[in-house]
Amino acid sequence: MSARPPFQRRFWRDRRGVSAVEFALIAPVLILLYCGMAEMTQAMMAQRRLSNITSSIGDLTAQASQTGPARMTDIFNIGAIIMAPFPTASLKMCVASVVSDASGKDTVAWSQASVGDMTNCPTQGAVLTDVPDAVLPANKSVILARAAYVYSSPIQLVLPRPLTFNRTLYLRPRRVDAVLWSVAS
Repeated sequence: MSARPPFQRRFWRDRRGVSAVEFALIAPVLILLYCGMAEMTQAMMAQRRLSNITSSIGDLTAQASQTGPARMTDIFNIGAIIMAPFPTASLKMCVASVVSDASGKDTVAWSQASVGDMTNCPTQGAVLTDVPDAVLPANKSVILARAAYVYSSPIQLVLPRPLTFNRTLYLRPRRVDAVLWSVAS
């Protein structure tokens, strides 16, 4: 048996580079974890802001006795301000008044969308079947507020594809039985 040369024995006993090797193995995992948590936190913040927008635009509409194009433009501008600092290009908002008749048929009295291509905004005269009876009993009305937002992560490490958030909220008018649409408002 031949004895190992002194260099080889010293190499296997030397522990000076162990920390650097361990760090090199663990660092990518820690960086991925950090970026992933940052992306998820930003996505959750965007989702919460969208919930606040839906609540705010519905509440502002439900407080009035009548509304119109100018007032709705102001309400949608408020919604865009709430979304800051997130980009608002993909933010879509919709407010509608839904009226139930004596038989419980829910019909859209008026509807206004912040952008023209909002697909889930009901049109005037449409009959809705998805409004729960507990929310809208017969001979009553509610304000339907909807908002949608497409969130794209700036890092795109853990969330490479955009996420679409949707919120729907029903509010009862506060001062009147039904909020009316007026072109002059």
